[in-house]
Amino acid sequence: MGKKPRSATADYAVYLVVRVVVAVLQALPERWAIGFGHLLGALAHRIDKRHREVARDNLRHAFPERDARQIDRLVRGCYRHFCTMVVEMVLLPRKFRLTNWNMRMRCPNARAFIDVLTTERPRMYLTGHFGNWELIGYSGGAFGASSHAIARTLDNPYLDQFLKKFRERTGQTILCKNGEFDRITEVLETGGILGTLADQDAGQRGLFVEFLNRPASTHKAVALMALEYRPLMLVVGAARVPEPWGYEIVVEDVIDPNDYADRPDAVEAITVRYTLALERLVRRYPEQYFWLHRRWKHQPQPRARKKAA
Repeated sequence: MGKKPRSATADYAVYLVVRVVVAVLQALPERWAIGFGHLLGALAHRIDKRHREVARDNLRHAFPERDARQIDRLVRGCYRHFCTMVVEMVLLPRKFRLTNWNMRMRCPNARAFIDVLTTERPRMYLTGHFGNWELIGYSGGAFGASSHAIARTLDNPYLDQFLKKFRERTGQTILCKNGEFDRITEVLETGGILGTLADQDAGQRGLFVEFLNRPASTHKAVALMALEYRPLMLVVGAARVPEPWGYEIVVEDVIDPNDYADRPDAVEAITVRYTLALERLVRRYPEQYFWLHRRWKHQPQPRARKKAA
């Protein structure tokens, strides 16, 4: 049975609602807008039973030592963080400036950033559905380090164009993960900066590596491109810190593919290394990971037993 065609009228209506909400949030005092994010998180936690259970199951595997009350607290924190992050994204164009960036974010190990940004080699930054992942590319573009980011196209074309325009406001370029492979490789060939979310399920044919106590299907393309084009790889996250709303840009690891060039297991070794770096970030700030998505949707299939002769 074919997929039901989308309604252009319904898509446009949803787009208009989103535009109105964005306009209202940007007009509100900042404290009120953030408060709305907290309220939205509490409401989403209450009514979104399906994703709430997905988050609980993911957290039970990741933190088996925690009891039910602690798990539930993390689930609530996840909803609160994500909804607040969406509001903060809406406020970025109005609140984030080169004149006040140090009031919104800090980078304790900025030297790692500077060293990578000033190299003549291509560069790749890897992050996950952690903290405020949109802030990394957005702020980088504001500081003149324009990058290309790989993203999935939204089903709603009006929302997709709206979000793309927002993401590219500071000079970042968005590349579609499906259909723009030539442009993606061109960025690395010409010494550019390429960013991607490295914690997406790769299906049954992905490379299974341990991530938060379970095998996680992971795309091989990141390691394969790294071995072919030899970019310096930053594993980075934007973690919320206790200020009213501020983030700490954490460079968790810097990987040089040249260190793995002669290893027969280079693809797996690089994939394991950046996955472990992402895991360290998540374990330090567990409520800031997007536990609602099905990161462990696919699991390794048991090998078929040979039939007795």
